[in-house]
This record gives sequence, C-alpha cells and structure tokens, in this order.
Amino acid sequence: MPSSVRAGNLKDPDVAELFYRDDPEKLFADLREIGHGSFGAVYFARDVRNNEVVAIKKMSYTGKQSNEKWQDIIKEVKFLQKLRHPNTIEYRGCYLREHTAWLVMEYCLGSASDLLEVHKKPLQEVEIAAITHGALLGLAYLHSHNMIHRDVKAGNILLTEPGQVKLGDFGSASIVAPANSFVGTPYWMAPEVILAMDEGQYDGKVDVWSLGITCIELAERKPPLFNMNAMSALYHIAQNESPILASNHWSDYFRNFVDSCLQKIPQDRPISDVLLNHRFLCRERPLTAVMDLIARTKDAVRELDNLQYRKMKKILFHEAHNGPTPEGGEEEERFSSSPEVEQYLLRTGTVGSMESSQSVPSMSISASSQSSSVNSLADGSDDSNEMAMMTEGEHTVTSNSSIIHRPTGQDNIYDDPYQPEMDQQQPSSAARRRAYYRNRDHFATIRTASLVTRQIQEHEQGSALREQMSGYKRMRRQHQKQLMGLENKLKAEMDEHQLRLDKELENQRNSFGGEGDKLGKKHQAILEKETKAALAEEKKFQQHILSQQKKELTSLLESQKRQYRQRKDQLKEELNENQSTPKREKQEWLVRQKECLQQLQAEEEAGLLRRQRQYYELQCRQYKRKMLLARHNLEQDLLREDLNKKQTQRDLECAMLLRHHESTQELEFRQLGAVQRTRADLIRTQHQTELTNQMEYNKRREQELRQKHTVEVRQQPKSLKSKELQIKRQFQDTCKIQTRQYKALRNHLLESTPKADHKAVLKRLKEEQTRKLAILAEQYDHSINDMLSTQALRLDETQEAEYQVLRMQLQQELELLNAYQSKIKIHTDSQHEREANDLEQRVSIRRALLEQRIEEEMLSLQNERSERIRTLLERQAREIEAFDSESMRLGFSNMALTGIPAEAFNQGYPNPSPSSGPGGWPSRPVPRSGSHWSHGVQNSVAPPSWPQSLALLPPPPPPPPISLYSSSPGPSLMALRNSPQPLRRTASGGPGGAGGGEGGLSRSTSVTSHISNGSHLSYS
Repeated sequence: MPSSVRAGNLKDPDVAELFYRDDPEKLFADLREIGHGSFGAVYFARDVRNNEVVAIKKMSYTGKQSNEKWQDIIKEVKFLQKLRHPNTIEYRGCYLREHTAWLVMEYCLGSASDLLEVHKKPLQEVEIAAITHGALLGLAYLHSHNMIHRDVKAGNILLTEPGQVKLGDFGSASIVAPANSFVGTPYWMAPEVILAMDEGQYDGKVDVWSLGITCIELAERKPPLFNMNAMSALYHIAQNESPILASNHWSDYFRNFVDSCLQKIPQDRPISDVLLNHRFLCRERPLTAVMDLIARTKDAVRELDNLQYRKMKKILFHEAHNGPTPEGGEEEERFSSSPEVEQYLLRTGTVGSMESSQSVPSMSISASSQSSSVNSLADGSDDSNEMAMMTEGEHTVTSNSSIIHRPTGQDNIYDDPYQPEMDQQQPSSAARRRAYYRNRDHFATIRTASLVTRQIQEHEQGSALREQMSGYKRMRRQHQKQLMGLENKLKAEMDEHQLRLDKELENQRNSFGGEGDKLGKKHQAILEKETKAALAEEKKFQQHILSQQKKELTSLLESQKRQYRQRKDQLKEELNENQSTPKREKQEWLVRQKECLQQLQAEEEAGLLRRQRQYYELQCRQYKRKMLLARHNLEQDLLREDLNKKQTQRDLECAMLLRHHESTQELEFRQLGAVQRTRADLIRTQHQTELTNQMEYNKRREQELRQKHTVEVRQQPKSLKSKELQIKRQFQDTCKIQTRQYKALRNHLLESTPKADHKAVLKRLKEEQTRKLAILAEQYDHSINDMLSTQALRLDETQEAEYQVLRMQLQQELELLNAYQSKIKIHTDSQHEREANDLEQRVSIRRALLEQRIEEEMLSLQNERSERIRTLLERQAREIEAFDSESMRLGFSNMALTGIPAEAFNQGYPNPSPSSGPGGWPSRPVPRSGSHWSHGVQNSVAPPSWPQSLALLPPPPPPPPISLYSSSPGPSLMALRNSPQPLRRTASGGPGGAGGGEGGLSRSTSVTSHISNGSHLSYS
C-alpha cells in the first residue's frame, strides 16, 4: 500500500479486512500492563467471551511518522496472519480504537531475558539448548516460507506455561526473502544487515547470526559489545571478527554451535534446517528442562515480590499507628538487610549481581507482577481503610483492573494454584500441565514488579537515545529507499530507451520489408509484361517473315511468268527463223521446251519454298533463343537490383545497430555516474550523521558522569557527617572508659591516703584527667581533619580516574568509527571502480558480439547472394542446354543458331566468345520494354544472302552500345528500358564478339571465382 495513504484509513478493502470492527474494550477485561517498549505497552487481559487469557499489544499510529507507524502495523498484522506453527506466537486478531491498534495474541509468561533478570546469573547449558532448539524450530519454519524475523534475541523468545518456546515480536520481520532493510537491535544484528545498503541483500541466515548472539546472551547475561555505544557496536560488528564464548567451562558442542552460527561470511554460515541436526541440540536432555526453569523462576519472582510487599506493609502499618517516622530510611535499611532477605538473596544468587543486560526494552508479549507493585496499591487517602485491608482475614492487593485475594496466613499475594509454597514438595510436570489447562484464566508471570517498573522508567529516560537510534535507522531506510527509487527510475529509463530503439529498428525493418515486397512485385510485373510483349513481338516477327516470303514467292512467280513469256517468244522467233523445220516438229519441240521451262520453274519454286521454310524455322528458333537469352539477362538485372537493395538495407541496419549501441553505452555510463554520485552523497550524509550521533553520545556520557560526580559531591557531607559521628562515638566511648577508670582510681587513692591529703590527690587527679582529655580532644581534631582530607582526596582521585577511563573509552569508540568509515569509503571507491570496469567490460563484450553478429549477417548475406546467383545461372544454363538439345533434335546445330554473318556483327551482333563460361553475366544490360526488346532482336536478324530479290532487303542501322556498369542505377534503368540495343551473350552460343566480349568474359570469370570462393559480391 502506498505510504501517502492517511494513517487509519480503511477505504482499501484489503486493509479493512485485516481488522475487526468490534469495540475491544467490551471484549477484553482485567487489563494489566506487563511490558513496555518503543512501540507502546503490552497488557494482560481476559477475553469475556470465553474467559481466555490473552496478551494485547497496543500500538498508537498518531504523532510523528504516523503513516510509517500505520504501515508497520499493517505489515505486522499481515505477517502474523500467515503464521501457523507451534513455535511462533499465536495471533488472535486486531482491533482499532481511538487511533490505537489492539494486537491480540496468546499469553506467555515472559521471555528468556526475564529469566536472566530474575536469577541474575547465566542459564545452564541444558536450558540454553532447550530454549535455542525451540527458537530454531520457529526460525526454520519462517525460513522455509521465505520469511525473516530480523530481531531474534532473548527478549523476543517467549515461554508459555507448559514450557513451550515461541518466537514473538514480528514488527521487524520481512515477509519476503531476500531483503535489504536496516532493521533490528544493534547488538544482535548480523554484519550483512549493517552493510545491506553497501553490499546488497541478505536472507534468513541473519537470524542464525542473531541466534548465536542470543546464545552468548543466555550464557553470559548480556550480548557481546554491550558495554559499548550501540552505534559503535554496529561498526565493531561490521569491521571486526566474530565474538566467541568468554568462559572455558562450556562444552565443545556448545562452542562449536555458537561458532557455526557466528560465521562472518554468510555463505559459510549454515541454514536453520542444518543447525537443527547439530550435536548440541540433539544431545539427550530432560524433557522438563524448560518447565523446571519456569517453576524455579516463578518461585523466585514470588519471593521477591512478597519481600517488597511485606516491606510496604510494615511501612504502611507503622505510618498508620505512629505517624511519619523521620528515620524511615534507617528502618528500611535495617529491614532490607535482615537475615531473612540476605538468606534468600544468597539462595537465589542475587547478592552482588549485575544490572539488567537489556539496553533496549524487551518487546515480548510476557507477563509481569504489576498487581503486586507499589504503583498498583490503592490511594492512601484513608489510613484506616488501608489498615482494614491489611488486617482483614484475606490479604488484598489492588491492581489496575482487578483484585486478587489470598487466604490469611499466606504472605504470597499470587493466586497461582500450580505453584505451591517454597516449603512444599514440587509437583510433577504432568500435574503442572493439568493445573495449567484447568486454570488458564489465572494470572501468572515470571517477571517481577520491579522489572516492569524499571522498564517503564528506562523507556521514559532513554527517549533521547532511542530517538537517535530510530532516527538513524529511519535515515538508513530512507537512503536505501532513495537509492532503490533512483535505480528503478534509471531502469525504467533504460527500458524506455531500449523500447524506443527496438521500435525504431522494427520500423526500419518493416520499412525495408515493405520496400522489398514492392520491389518483388515490381519485378514480377516487369517479367510478366516483358513475357507478354515478347509473345506479341514474336507473332509480329513471324508475320513479318511470312509476308516477306510471300512477296518473294509472288515476285518469283511473276519473274517466272515474264521469263516464260520471253522464252516462249524467243523460241517462237527461233522457230520462225528456221523455215525448213516441219511445223509438227516445231510444235513438238516447242512443247518440249515449254515443259522443260515449266519444270525448271517448278523446281525453282519448290526450292524457294523449301529455303523459305528452312529460313523461317531457323529464324523462329534463333528468335526464341534470343528471347530466352534476353529473359535471362532481364532476370539477372532484376536479381542484381534485388541483391543491391538488400545489401543497402543491411548496411543501413548495421549502421543503426552501431548507433543504438553507442547511445545505450552513453546512457549506461551516465546512469552509473548518477547512481555512484547518489551513493557517495548518501554515504557522506550517513557518516556525518554517525559522527554527530557519536559526538552527542560522548557529550551525554560525559554529562552523565559529571552528574554522577556532582551527586557524589553533594552526598559527601552526609557521608562525612556519618563518619564524624562514628569518630565522635568512638571518642565518647573512650571518654567514658577514662571517666570510669578515673573514678575507680580516685576511690582507690582516697581509700589508701589520709583524709588530709585528699584535696591534693583530687587536684592532681583532676589535672591529669584534664590533660588526658585535652590529648583526646587533640587526637579527635586530628582524626576529623585527617578523615576529611583523605575522603576528599580519595573522591577526587576516583572521579578523575573514572573520567579518564571514560575519555579513553570514548576516544577508542571515535577512532573505531573513523576507521570503519574510512574502510567503508575505501570499499565504496573500490566498488565504484569495479562497477565502472565491469560496465566497460560488458560494453566491450556487447560491442564485440554486435560486430560478430554483423559480420555473420554480412557473411550470411554474401552466401545468400552467391547462392541465388549460382542458382539463377545454373537454372539459366539448364534452360539454354534444354533449348539447344531440343534444337539439335529438330535438326538445328548450335553453329546454325549462333552463326551470324559479318554484316550482322556490323549491325550490333558480335560473334560468340569461346572463352566465356556457361554461367557468365552479359556484358551489356538488356532492355526491359517488350517493344524495344523485340525490336532489337527483330532488327538484328539479317537474312542470309538470297538470290535475286531476297537480297535486296536493306539492313537496319546499328544501335549505339550501352555500358553495363552505370554510375547511377536509377537513370541507367530508364535508359535500358527506353533505348533499343543489341543482345550480347557469352557461352552457350550466345552473342558476343571478340571486340566486345572482354567485359563479358571478365565479368563471367569474376562471378565464377566469387561464387567458388564465397567472397563478397557488390553491384552498383
């Protein structure tokens, strides 16, 4: 859900369904505060619907960072709804009332840290193993569902009445893994959490580290580095080696387990499932270890609270009967140092104990003995009422929301049926479990009233330190969010840039594809048009030859008629001149001559028809061959144009790809620079904040030490007065002894001396007594002065030593901070350099791959060109060969089809080149217009030398030659189409003379060599 939504807004149905709409104050009764933390307070309560005991965590979402608090509440509720495991706290529901969320969960007696607080000594190894095993089972469940707790510590490991270990306080948990947020309690944080913003993400192994620190906490009553500032502890954890167990009396299994959990490198640290099989946890131990520990702790809590209760009862009883006592402090001191208290403190191990090991208040859902604290007593406005309450048949102590009664004769104020008195025999674990299920609605705890009171006071007094740490965490999270936002923005920019480039490339390819399709359709139309025009021209050519042959035949017949008449007339004249020949003979001779002439004319006519038929068939075959060669040339021209177009398009596409690569490279370097500058600025701000926080911490420590010294100086007169009174009493005792000795001596002397000398003896004794008293007075003054000077000097020396130790410690922490920040700066610089080198390497590799791909595409295009050229030439060669084979079958030889007279060469028909191969390109382009194409072929066909009138046909004028390789393809195509030109063909009997065949020969050999070598072919 976006953070801009107002806190408490339930318009979103997904958020509204997380909360119940009922009024929690009507559903839960007997609320008693049992814990306090930065989030708010935890209460013991009873559900009025089923009389079940629950714990309620009240979290307000008003004030500063209200939206952030609201988001944390939603996240924790969603997290708790997903939990279904015996070793995680059971979630009962969440309610909203007056800008406060009531998070209802199952009730637990307390946390593992409460055990340390009560007993003031470390736990036994078997107890640590039992608690650790239960917590590790819960962590394994979380990690198996890709969830991270991120705040594992003794204060968040809860204990129930049947001895079950549960994980609590999921306010810092992550619902997904891996994560990279800076959350948790400083002393228990894993190194990768501290360095998350600098070195990337982390997973559930951070909980394994925190569990190892928790083991040290349970074994030594405090985590490592606890005497250090929390900020300094963060630098120490991230920079130095992993901590170890200090004492040597722990077993090797326990040491190995802690060392396994505290592996500095996350990859070397085992996961929770693997740790469950560790020998430390699998060793045999009593099943009731945790239950026995809880029983001992509850007994100790009961005794401690009962001692406080009896002390307060005596004070109230004394005030009710005698009024205020000026020496109440001495009374309390005498009571607190009574033999009963000392004996119990020695038995429970609380004499000379250390203070609490929790710097941050425990966030656990656990109970406390708030009902027995001084704060929970009724208002003492009526002393008689108090005395009546104290002297009733039942001892009654009021609570915030309920009153607990105990029968007379028992000093224990707890109504705890499954925890008997100290002198009674301990019941079995089964009996305790039955008692638990029988009395679930009764209040029980392992927390003392003083612990809850001190926790509230520490929460109120430590607001500055807590606010500083929360501000630092908030700053780290904001920095991380800012950096992630920048990276997401740059990623979106890169995606948009890449999409734009891809679209541009796709548009270009689509454009090229459209142009290719248009060109293909254009070529197809040209071929179809030329084919139709060729057929039409072939018909015209055949009709032209037939008409000429018809004219020749008509001319021949007319010529024969004239010759016949002339010969007839000539014969007649010859007959007329010879009168001697008989007429009959003349007629017979004339008839014979006519028959002879007619036979010659018929033979001549038949020969002409035969020659005409042969000429017609030869000319038609030659024309078809010319048309086939012309079509081949046209196909070659079209293929050349198509390949050149593809080559141009591929060149443009490669140029665009290189341009895209350069623009992407520029954008990547610019984005990397922006990220690195932002990261450097954030680290600089973080380091400045850390230095400021450290300086404030130093000032606060020095101020606290000065306040302590001031209090000591203020309390010094009282101490000196008490010592002066003690010396005064000693001298008073000495004076009394001297006075008694003086009286005894005086009586003895008066009895042994005459009565006349009594006056002198008394005077002498008086003087001696006065002198001794003067000496004692001098000694008293000297003792007082010596005591004053010694105490003042000792106080000054102690304070100076404390101040120097503090200065040295703070200086070491400051140096540690500077070293850590220098290391982070060096690491950041090296990271930036490594990122720049990696980017350069990626760019160079991408450029090399792009160039390789371009080269492969070019080679593929060349192979395609060569293949298409070879396929076309082979197909054309097969067509020519098939045509020539058919011509041979019809009786036409290649020489007859390609044999052109010399005058035809002068008209533009060169002789065939014997050196040209079968696949050679024509040395001159072919016209693409059907009329020009056919016209050129028609005009180029010169009839052979015919007798008489057949040889009188005028030859056509020779057309101007056109070069094959023109500088610009566009105009040359138009020139090819609009200008008549002769055809020239190399190989397979095509046209091509010695003078004009060099171009065709060189082109043919070059194409053949290129095809065989697979090299690049370029056409203009």
